[in-house]
Amino acid sequence: MSFWRQDEKLIKFIGLIFKGIWKTITFVRLALANLIFLVLIAVVYLAFTYSGDGLPVVEKESALVMNLSGPIVEQRRYVNPLDSVAGSMLGNELPKENVLFDVVDTIRHAKDDPKVSGLVLALRDLPETNLTKLRYIAKALNEFKSSGKPIYAVGDIYNQSQYYLASYADKVYLAPDGGVLIKGYSSYSMYYKTLLEKLDVSTHVFRVGTYKSAIEPFIRDDMSDAAKESATRWITQLWSAYVDDVANNRDINAKVLNPTMDELLAEMKSVDGDIAQLAVKLGLVDELATRQQIRGLFAKEFGSDGKDSYNAIGYYDYLATIRPNFNVANDDIAVVVASGTIMDGQQPRGTIGGDTVASLLRQARNDDKVKAVVLRVDSPGGSAFASEVIRNEVEAIKAAGKPVVVSMSSLAASGGYWISMSADKIVAQPTTLTGSIGIFSVITTFEKGFSKLGINTDGVGTSPFSGEGITTGLSEGASQAFQLGIEHGYKRFISLVGENRGMKLDQVDDIAQGRVWTGQDAQSFGLVDQMGDFDDAVKLAAELANVTDYNIYWVEEPLSPSEQFIQELMNQVKVSLGIDATSLLPKSLQPVAKQLEADASMLQSFNDPKGYYAFCLNCQMQ
Repeated sequence: MSFWRQDEKLIKFIGLIFKGIWKTITFVRLALANLIFLVLIAVVYLAFTYSGDGLPVVEKESALVMNLSGPIVEQRRYVNPLDSVAGSMLGNELPKENVLFDVVDTIRHAKDDPKVSGLVLALRDLPETNLTKLRYIAKALNEFKSSGKPIYAVGDIYNQSQYYLASYADKVYLAPDGGVLIKGYSSYSMYYKTLLEKLDVSTHVFRVGTYKSAIEPFIRDDMSDAAKESATRWITQLWSAYVDDVANNRDINAKVLNPTMDELLAEMKSVDGDIAQLAVKLGLVDELATRQQIRGLFAKEFGSDGKDSYNAIGYYDYLATIRPNFNVANDDIAVVVASGTIMDGQQPRGTIGGDTVASLLRQARNDDKVKAVVLRVDSPGGSAFASEVIRNEVEAIKAAGKPVVVSMSSLAASGGYWISMSADKIVAQPTTLTGSIGIFSVITTFEKGFSKLGINTDGVGTSPFSGEGITTGLSEGASQAFQLGIEHGYKRFISLVGENRGMKLDQVDDIAQGRVWTGQDAQSFGLVDQMGDFDDAVKLAAELANVTDYNIYWVEEPLSPSEQFIQELMNQVKVSLGIDATSLLPKSLQPVAKQLEADASMLQSFNDPKGYYAFCLNCQMQ
């Protein structure tokens, strides 16, 4: 029997060997098949993207057509490959994003490119964009004009942002049946108090700050007087900046852009309701022209392509021709972008992960070539805990002897200001929205609705908090405990502001309370150091580090080759198919759908471990 057992063991052992060999062969076979499949996709993709030999080139002197499509962003977000595929199949939107710095650098490159004979702003697919970003692009447009090359703007219907950039052109063309739609700035939110009451959802709100209005949609059906007071101030300042810039560019009276309703109706009656003619009469555009007429005019200006059009190259094709400019300098100014809602932990691009951004800052701190750091902030805030994780890393960089300069973009409010306040210097634009120094917590419970459905919760616990939860509600004691924690968080917030900005606690409290300020106001209160854009922040960082010859080093979490490939592939699919979920709805419902989507997205981003948030909801403009 022992021999049989030994033989049986031997047979099993040999079987395991063959089984292992077969699994290895199967793995290799599948791996090779998948690799070949990906290579084939890559070949098709590259053939689709570059239908020629090598990278695109500007073959002859042409106009650069700025046919921007999609939003202007600080940093292109990473689209998860599986989400991309699922999104494409289900019809969800996968937006094409344009990095602000790519747009500006491209215009600057074109300024000195002998192959670029002029600029055509064809912005029909550019959505509404914050004024601060538009001003940075406008700066590049003015630099381009200094070369003596012309800038023309063409459009069918100009939205407000499109027209702002068009106003920098030497000549603005409009379609005869088109128009210029300038409606001003506003700050509106949807309010859910009555809806939540009808659904028997209990909303428990804990906050500090008279003007901390982020939670108002959950506890009110309208905007509070304090929130209206705060919003009116910054909206008025931003609109004044828009009007002044456009009026100066077009050499028209600012009142043209600020008519009363009676004045507007009188002007429309004078042109028999033709808003295209009204735009000409008011000096908003120079000439009405069809697309055919424009092509003929530009063929004379830039040369004919022999195909009923003019010599031109689009922005995306031209961007692909620009080779990286390698500098031999030994020193680096590191740039870390913090764009989006601040969330706890590791997060993908498009949001600010506390651990993610802290890791990038730490990478810059430990790099001997990096002599200074610019933290580019574009955020309405979010998790208080994650904000502090990032701020601690800013402090560590300073302790390592490297200066830190914060460059505020469109928005650096609440948690966005929290991560900024410890920098050596803070640079903002007059149209930046910042401040909103306050803190809150929102907890929704469903005990009332469940009770009506016949669902009840009961049991025992070992401590006062054991029975608190979404199905049982909050006791008076638990509510007081949460409020005390929020008040402590607020005191910590304003104490840190005071320590870092050299201000007394009562001074900070006077300008805090959740109130939103423009960069211009923030400077007068001592919350920021100087007005300036990203270029100014980089120069200031170099001065503080005492370096004159340096590279700009963008510290980013790298994508793997497969992630990069799939992301670009899905972008191509989206552009080719024109996928947009909201486009399936009637146009009248699309703004409401987008607002609901934005509010739901905001709630999903609330993941602070203690439930404390420094977030500015009313900083979003319409």
